[in-house]
Amino acid sequence: MAGTPTARTARTPDAPGRRGPAGGSANRWTVLVMLCSSLLLVAVDATVLHVAVPAVSADLRPSAMELLWIVDCYPLVCASLLILFGTLGDRVGRRRVLLYGYALFGLASALAVVATSPGMLIAARGLLGVGGAMIMPATLSILRQVFPDRRERALAIGVWSAVAAVGAALGPLVGGLLLEHFWWGSVFLINIPLMVLSIPLARWLVPESTGRREGPWDVLGALMAASGLFAVILGVKRVGSGDLLVPQAWAPLLVGACLLALFVRRQRRRPFPLVDFTAFARPAFGTAVGCIVLTVLALVGLALIAAQYLQLVLGLSPLETGLRLLPLSVAAVAAGLAGPRMLQWLGPRTMVALGFVTTALAVLSLTSMGEHDRPAVLIGGFVLLGFGLETTLFGCYESMLSDAPPQQAGSAAAIGETAYQLGAGLGIAVLGSVMNGAYAAAVRRADGVPADVGASASRSLGEAEAIADRLGGPSGDLLHQVARGAFVHGLHLTLLVSVGLLLCGALAALRLPRTMETACRVPAQPSGPAAQGAGTLLSAPVTRS
Repeated sequence: MAGTPTARTARTPDAPGRRGPAGGSANRWTVLVMLCSSLLLVAVDATVLHVAVPAVSADLRPSAMELLWIVDCYPLVCASLLILFGTLGDRVGRRRVLLYGYALFGLASALAVVATSPGMLIAARGLLGVGGAMIMPATLSILRQVFPDRRERALAIGVWSAVAAVGAALGPLVGGLLLEHFWWGSVFLINIPLMVLSIPLARWLVPESTGRREGPWDVLGALMAASGLFAVILGVKRVGSGDLLVPQAWAPLLVGACLLALFVRRQRRRPFPLVDFTAFARPAFGTAVGCIVLTVLALVGLALIAAQYLQLVLGLSPLETGLRLLPLSVAAVAAGLAGPRMLQWLGPRTMVALGFVTTALAVLSLTSMGEHDRPAVLIGGFVLLGFGLETTLFGCYESMLSDAPPQQAGSAAAIGETAYQLGAGLGIAVLGSVMNGAYAAAVRRADGVPADVGASASRSLGEAEAIADRLGGPSGDLLHQVARGAFVHGLHLTLLVSVGLLLCGALAALRLPRTMETACRVPAQPSGPAAQGAGTLLSAPVTRS
């Protein structure tokens, strides 16, 4: 939020609400370290489970749908609740929401550690998403408050973004390292002591603050949006699993679409909306948000599938898998560091379109992957993929935030983070569903595999491998060969779908501003309660570098 204090609150986001341990010039950098440590855990937890999927499959024996939910539940819940907890922090205190987020994240991690069934692990992942949704907007809002100087605040937010990128890079590596020596629950166990330590430190170091409180808090609207997103994703999963004509597939899609339509209608009529949907009518803003969803959709979906391919098809260990995926994240960090200079040279339109094309070429090169290891091709494709994806993301965020007027910077931040998390959930749902559908069909049609065995093996490659090991002999060898061939076939089809989506993103990017100067032209904004309320969602702009 930007602006002057109202009669109801005596503090603004650009000035500390109270003087405490973090109020001095030296201790605000300690607060930055504290908040970035929290963000690191949230970012690591989004990707740490990717390399543990085969181990989870072997232990808990989830179905293909349950396996998707185990990984997908965290980003989906987090995306659904960012708006709710962002506005809640503005009203009841950002530090208070942050502390509750720490506590819930720690408790959910403990529940995941002791999970004995797929349903229990899915519930734990959902609670982790709630905790992450409480932590993420609070860290940005508090950074805006403890760094009143704009130059220092820009540096702080840059560090925040770099930590998010490093967290995504460390996730598979940390998971692989732990799985080399411990069971899959250890990827959640590390969260517990860190969260226990974070609660008293945050209570001592982080100052409390609130934002504007004009108008009623639209709890019903936030719940409508969250429920609609859940229903739509559930429908996508059911359709992707091959149940195209059953009510269980289309009913959630219809219910979710209706809820989201009602949410949009409700927000357009409210004088103090949670989301200002008029911003999406501007080409630079709306296009950038759509491109963010497409970019993250490709990144997260492909990262999950690649982790399964490396372990189940190529037979790499979890640690080796994490090391193979590391070049992708390192290249993304390098692209983020080079992003500001590239944006000056190329402008938003060319930068984003070039990033999409580069990513599409990288994905296309990965279609050469088969049942035999080709390290040079994989590493080269992952490097190009990471660089292209982060180039696209950086250009999209810059375009979106430059297009938003100052009084709506917080709303733009919330929309950008929601788009990022939604893209992560859709990536696993859409690409994962394409992958599972193609794999299951190929296994069921395979010659020489009995119908009952094929039906069980078609649920996932991990289950097929376990069945083949139990069968042994020629039948087991045949099932191993059929299942791995079906997985590679599904992988190639998924990569081609991803290429198509990325090329659509490149075409959409042509609507972005040609130069940074054009992007920074802020359109005239209406006055009145609606215009004032639009900027009260969060209090800190977000950049990804």
